[in-house]
Amino acid sequence: MSPQIEPPSAMEQLIETLDIEKLEENLYRGVSPDAGWQRVFGGQVIAQALMAAQRTVDLDRFVHSLHAYFMRPGDPSVPILYQVERIRDGSSFTTRRVVAVQHGKAIFSMSASFQIEEGGYEHQIDMPSVTQPEDLMGEKEFKALFLDHAPESVRRYWTRERPIEIRPTSLVHYLTRDKLDPRQDIWVRTLGSVPADRHYQAAVLAYLSDMTLLDASLYPHGISIFDPSLQAASLDHAMWFHRPATFDDWLLYTQDSPSASGARGMTRGSIYTRAGVLIASVAQEGLIRKKANEQ
Repeated sequence: MSPQIEPPSAMEQLIETLDIEKLEENLYRGVSPDAGWQRVFGGQVIAQALMAAQRTVDLDRFVHSLHAYFMRPGDPSVPILYQVERIRDGSSFTTRRVVAVQHGKAIFSMSASFQIEEGGYEHQIDMPSVTQPEDLMGEKEFKALFLDHAPESVRRYWTRERPIEIRPTSLVHYLTRDKLDPRQDIWVRTLGSVPADRHYQAAVLAYLSDMTLLDASLYPHGISIFDPSLQAASLDHAMWFHRPATFDDWLLYTQDSPSASGARGMTRGSIYTRAGVLIASVAQEGLIRKKANEQ
């Protein structure tokens, strides 16, 4: 009897998803894992678009910023085509524009800038003092304690295998509808190895940067991202890569929401190593609309 083949882990599946297929010069195809969702996770589209752009850039240049817009929900049942436009190749900087297409329509666009490695001035803001991840409730304990009485959408989100583990320093927003300060600190780590390749490392960091961001904009209103009365979606996403990322330990993702208005919530984030090195900054605006029958 032939030995059973182990199915790929969630992280192995993510790395395979990021290994997009080249169809033609400046044209790539990406697929989505069967995660049971009605639309593609925004972090996946950001990461795949970044991989497409990176594959048209000289190997000695690394992404330092990206700016993206989500225009239509992605369909996970069909591939996504990524069209790369080579905007500029300068002596120090390279610029690319990527458009993601499904069913003949653009669902996402992104501009990304790449730079050769250079020395220069350095400073950063300090990482906040927070509870260490080992002293927080793990996902298994969280699931056992909270999910039996959670809505189906919440159970589906938390019970599937994921490539990223998160440990919020506070679980109050899962237990109450109290109006809270618009900020949160979340430890994140990869569940599995990430290739020792800065292009994959940047893409994985971009992937996880889209997780949990909208939540902070809802805290002051006593509502959760899983509330059925809420229509929520990412509208845009910006990211600055300050220093190389490694995934051999937990990262701290600090987030705050300075404003919500016009059915939109804006959130900022900083991603630190456990040692306190700031590796990336993030900003995102998302749709947080009350559904019509809930007005």
